[in-house]
Amino acid sequence: MATVLLDEYLPLLRAIRPAPRGYASSSYDAEADVLYISFKKPAVATDSELTDEDVVVRYEGDEVVGLTILHASTR
Repeated sequence: MATVLLDEYLPLLRAIRPAPRGYASSSYDAEADVLYISFKKPAVATDSELTDEDVVVRYEGDEVVGLTILHASTR
């Protein structure tokens, strides 16, 4: 059985609990070093903005439906 280091994952709860709609899913692309986080399923972004911190905030109307975190492994 694989060993999971819970201490590394439990701090994520502080970010997920207040997430819009109480839902969050994520995936990581190691080749691109990008972390994708969605707050709605299905989410259809109608607009997005790139922040100074290299995070793309995705919107559906006025609602934030996801984040794309660039250079994720360096954070």
